[in-house]
Amino acid sequence: MTRFTNIIIGGGTAGCLLANRLASDPTRRVLLVEGGGTNGYYPWFHVPIGYLYCIGNPRADWMYRTAPCDGLHGRSLLYPRGKVLGGCSAINGMIYMRGQSDDYNQWAAAVKDKTWSWDEMLPLFKRHECHHAGATEFHGGNGELHVSKQRLNWDLLDRFQDSVQEAGIPLSTDFNEGNNNGVGYFEVTQRRGLRWSSRSAFIPKNFIRSHSNLVVKCNRTADHLVYYPSFHNRVAGIRLVDSDRAIASAETSEEILLDSSDSRSEVILCAGAIGTPAILLRSGIGPEKELERLRMQSGSHNAHFQSRAIIPGVGQNLQDHLQIRTVFEISGLNSLNSIARQPFRAISAGLEYMVKQTGPLSMAPSQLGLFTNTSSSNKASPNVEFHVQPLSLDAFGSPLHNFPAITVSVCNLNPTSRGSVTLPSLSPHDAPIIQPNYLSTDEDRLVSAESILLARRLARETSFGRHVTREHFPGEEYRSSLGVEELAKAAGRIGTTIFHPSGTCKLGSDEDPTSVVDSQLRLRGIEGVRIADASVMPTITSGNTNAPTLVIAEKLAHMIKTTQ
Repeated sequence: MTRFTNIIIGGGTAGCLLANRLASDPTRRVLLVEGGGTNGYYPWFHVPIGYLYCIGNPRADWMYRTAPCDGLHGRSLLYPRGKVLGGCSAINGMIYMRGQSDDYNQWAAAVKDKTWSWDEMLPLFKRHECHHAGATEFHGGNGELHVSKQRLNWDLLDRFQDSVQEAGIPLSTDFNEGNNNGVGYFEVTQRRGLRWSSRSAFIPKNFIRSHSNLVVKCNRTADHLVYYPSFHNRVAGIRLVDSDRAIASAETSEEILLDSSDSRSEVILCAGAIGTPAILLRSGIGPEKELERLRMQSGSHNAHFQSRAIIPGVGQNLQDHLQIRTVFEISGLNSLNSIARQPFRAISAGLEYMVKQTGPLSMAPSQLGLFTNTSSSNKASPNVEFHVQPLSLDAFGSPLHNFPAITVSVCNLNPTSRGSVTLPSLSPHDAPIIQPNYLSTDEDRLVSAESILLARRLARETSFGRHVTREHFPGEEYRSSLGVEELAKAAGRIGTTIFHPSGTCKLGSDEDPTSVVDSQLRLRGIEGVRIADASVMPTITSGNTNAPTLVIAEKLAHMIKTTQ
């Protein structure tokens, strides 16, 4: 049996980068395990607009749902997670967004380690970046991750961009320099009009072929950690099961072990803010009450299960950006809604992409971004982010509306609501219980109400207003004169996730009893395990979370390289 120096669980955004960095050391034997398949020949993994056909598709998405949420009037939301090599980077909105310098300085303060600060993390961002403008003070030019300008423009979005500057919001040409205040077009993880996922960047087929010390196993789900019999809290490896519940059995499961003769041997969890705490809980690691509940529930069906380490923070501290999708029907300007309803234009858009990889099929779901502050915010940096889209629909997976429209979606960058990830059972095939607890604090409800007012002001009280014929969401009945609580209720009716779960295995100092990993990303209370994914964020970053997840993995790779 082959034994490994490193077993990486989760072949997503972070796992692919780590596999590249660790396998580049020929003295290591590295296993990368992914619960989904390869991204293969399914075209919608590669065509940018394919997110419309991947989200909610069991071929590409784990199809999780949240528990009913009080702040959303009891609604349960689709909670997409990438089910493929490349993970969420294979189905996400492709926006390259690091967040703001304050985010990382707060992390550094939380863990009492200045190496997590913005100034220390910036070189790590640059290390894997291949920016369209080349190497600069803020960008890398020779990395594996291509960051490109978008390959189309919309007159609709140009008009909106010009109009909000009338409201005092400055033009921004780069959202990745540490302070994002302003309006401008997002940069995207694309190369020549194709999606550039973490798999594309870090473990393309030629890398796997040229690195015989890297083994990639797909369609295998991590059940639980395996421990040395004589060492209660030292991990020996991992037990894997077939991801297909219909054929999973004791015969199809397998135990993969670390190389006990190599002092560098570790399991690295990169299964994300939902998957990582689920694996830990099935491994007997987590809050005492949750472990006891699982033990009592499991009975004789899971004889292996026992409490290994009481870590209160596992599965807690879940944070996400709730987007409030205000939608305005327009006239005099084209939107994707209009194009999609005209067969000739739809065919023309398809041909344009086939020939030049430009046009509507090359578009990310959000093209135009805007960062600013709501009226009550006293923060030095923006507290809300807008994703402005030349389209509208009720929810992802729903058809586009049959009228031309613009979506002015806004999210609170620094939510104070906290949720949790727990388990319904010890079966790795049962979806975790995801409770985001959106809008559960007074501060979040206030920001949501102010967000609706701000979106209306920018859409209707600037020169763009002459194109607005009707407010579709939240609707004219939710007048601006209503109080905070009534507008917050409206936000709860139209709010939905923007797919940024984080924080469920948070990074923290030794004095923080709720922290799950230390400054070196080592799991507390258990030897031989580290975590490197969005779950370790103490607080969510001020923007999209793909780039921050990559830099967490890059930081761990750097720490391993310099200390082992």
